[in-house]
Amino acid sequence: MEEPRNVINTQVGLNRFLTKMYGWMAAAVAFSGIISFMGATVWRPQYITFMNNRLAYWLIFGGLFLFSMFGQRSALQNPMTGFLMLFGFAGFFGFSLSAIFLVYSAATIAGAFFAATVTFVVMALIGLTTKRDLSKMGTQLLAALIGMIVVSFINMLFIHSSAVVFVFSIIGILVFAGLSMYNTAQMKNMYLSYGDQVSETGLALQGAFSLYLDFINLFQYFLMIFGWGSRD
Repeated sequence: MEEPRNVINTQVGLNRFLTKMYGWMAAAVAFSGIISFMGATVWRPQYITFMNNRLAYWLIFGGLFLFSMFGQRSALQNPMTGFLMLFGFAGFFGFSLSAIFLVYSAATIAGAFFAATVTFVVMALIGLTTKRDLSKMGTQLLAALIGMIVVSFINMLFIHSSAVVFVFSIIGILVFAGLSMYNTAQMKNMYLSYGDQVSETGLALQGAFSLYLDFINLFQYFLMIFGWGSRD
C-alpha cells in the first residue's frame, strides 16, 4: 500500500530543511574554529593588545548580545541578512575564544570538542525522534540558564570561587544538552507547522543560530572540565 503523497513530500521537505539547518550550524562552528585559531596564531599580537584593553570584554559582550538579539529575528525576514548575522556572530565569537589556544593544550581542546559533538548529536537525535511535548522543559531550561548567568556574574565579580566555576560547568553541560534536544524538537515542529508559509532557508538559519549557541556552550563547559588542573 503506497504512502500518501503529502506525507512523502513532508518527509522529503523535512530532510531538506534539517540538512540546511545542520549544514549552516556546522559551517558556523567551523568558521568560529578558524577565526579562533587565527586569533591565537596569525593575529596573536593584535589579539593580546585588544584583550589588554579594559573595554575589550564590554565590547565583546555587547557585540555578542546584539548579534544574538537580532540574528535570529532577521533570518525569517531576510535570509541573506540572517546568513551574514550568523557568520558575523560566529566570527566574533570565534575571535573571543582565541584565548583557549593560549590556555589549554591541543589534546584538551580536541577532547572537549569530541565530547561536545557526541553529546550534541545524541541529544539532537532524541529531539528529532521524541513524541513528547517538550514545551515545559524549555521553560525550565530557560529559567535554569538565567539563574546560571546571574550566579556566574556574582561569582566573577565578588566571590571568585573556582569550585563554583567547576560545579556550574557540570550544570551548564546538562542545561545546554537539554537545550540541544529542545531546540531541535522545536525547529522540527516549527517546520512541520508552517514551513511552507515562510522562507525555508530563513527558518533553517534561525535554527542554525540556536543550535550553534547550544554547541558552542557545550564545548566551553566541557573545556572547563577537561582543562581542570591540566592547563599549560
